[in-house]
Amino acid sequence: MRYWRASLLLITVGAIEAVAICWPFIWGPTQGQPVWWLQVSAHVVLYRALLRTSSVAEATRSALLFASGWLIATFWWLYVAMHQFGGLPAALSAGAVVALAVSLALCYAIACGAWKGLPSTGPGQRAIAFGALWMAAELARGTWLTGFGWGAIGYAHTAGPLVAWVPWVGAYGVAALAAWCAASLAEIVTAGRAQRITLLVLVVGGGLLPSFSFTEANGNLSATLLQGNIPQDEKFDSGTGVPQALRWYAEHLQSQNSDLVLAPETAIPLLPHELPKGYLAAMQAGGQGALMTGIPLGDYDKGYSNSVIALVPGATEYWRYDKHHLVPFGEFIPPLFKWFTRMMNIPLGDFNRGAVGQPSFAWRGQRIAPNICYEDLFGEELAARFIDPQSAPTVFANVSNLGWFGDTVAIDQHLQISRMRALEFQRPYLRATNTGTTAILDHQGNVVASLPRFTAGVLEGTVEGRTGITPYAWWASRFALWPLWMLVALVMAGIVLAARRKQSV
Repeated sequence: MRYWRASLLLITVGAIEAVAICWPFIWGPTQGQPVWWLQVSAHVVLYRALLRTSSVAEATRSALLFASGWLIATFWWLYVAMHQFGGLPAALSAGAVVALAVSLALCYAIACGAWKGLPSTGPGQRAIAFGALWMAAELARGTWLTGFGWGAIGYAHTAGPLVAWVPWVGAYGVAALAAWCAASLAEIVTAGRAQRITLLVLVVGGGLLPSFSFTEANGNLSATLLQGNIPQDEKFDSGTGVPQALRWYAEHLQSQNSDLVLAPETAIPLLPHELPKGYLAAMQAGGQGALMTGIPLGDYDKGYSNSVIALVPGATEYWRYDKHHLVPFGEFIPPLFKWFTRMMNIPLGDFNRGAVGQPSFAWRGQRIAPNICYEDLFGEELAARFIDPQSAPTVFANVSNLGWFGDTVAIDQHLQISRMRALEFQRPYLRATNTGTTAILDHQGNVVASLPRFTAGVLEGTVEGRTGITPYAWWASRFALWPLWMLVALVMAGIVLAARRKQSV
């Protein structure tokens, strides 16, 4: 009974961590917002549990339970996409979610087992090692097999005392700081007086970094964002959703007078040769601003891409961006898994991949860099566009269709991801989605305006483009995530060397 109670506690605390990253309830803290102190508290409980374990195997098992509970509670809504809209049997859908969560949780289990196996050190060194190894697990989850870092603990800190670190170290670095803070708080209870004072100063001081502005204003851009609210179960139906989308978006794309009109991912749900004759040309001729919309491009013989095109009045051709980071099973089929995707009703399910760091769309003095769906989860890939400050984006634009996940916390979680990218690069963010959240974010990650979810609507506003490079954009554009991996290696090497030196004295 004691074993099962301890296991249930770890799973429950893991689920609390998911809640802390994006509060899903109408009571308590603000719905849809992160609760940074709850995330740190959940990690304190995990760390105390790891301290009480008696072996590497026990620490590994404890971390696996915690991380499995956390990840299942984070992206349980994948069940909605697979079962409700994909047509996969309920048991197989639930099993797939659990299998994905547990496989990703292994990253954290291995990291915590490695932490437990480190040579005996003091509380300060233990806390630093825990922060570094937790970041290593986050890095592995975010990159392994194309990566799925959704719901990483850094996203609980788009507000709070650690937010000023974001433009310096990015989401992964903030995850390390959050884990270190939690470990330090847990160690304060058992540390000696001098160590308590040192740890307390470090924890409190870690949250007092003043905010720096690394970017400067580059003029304003008026924008209109469209949210068609086409029902997901009808979106690709040739008799209902397709004609509805073509009518609604054609009307609103042509009738706006903003500098930029932005429509969601696959707002136009047909390949260009399948569209009514003159459809794109008619939109190109209307209005004085640029029209940017999601549309699949290509053909069934040579393959197709999940793309964004921009139409400019008077131009004979459209500008295009092709999605690079594709969704496994939804947009590309991993080897040996065609049987799994054949069981789901997902149209256009195997896309060609675009290049990393594609040029931005230059318009009205701004350089607008689109990304599609969960591409904004990968900050290191967006950073590739900042290698040359003269061509770096001044505005980000995300187009998504989250209708696959119903009215769930996935919508709020994705908004937190966009907020983190805005903070990392200090760039404003435009978000046009099919069902929500369609929003305008400033360069500090604040939501300036948004539309209610699951309503058809038009959001008008103005964004202030920004130039300049944050420290994160500088090093991530040149070295991707390698500096963080090197930091982990240096921390581990330092602890091992310190332990050997201690033994030789």
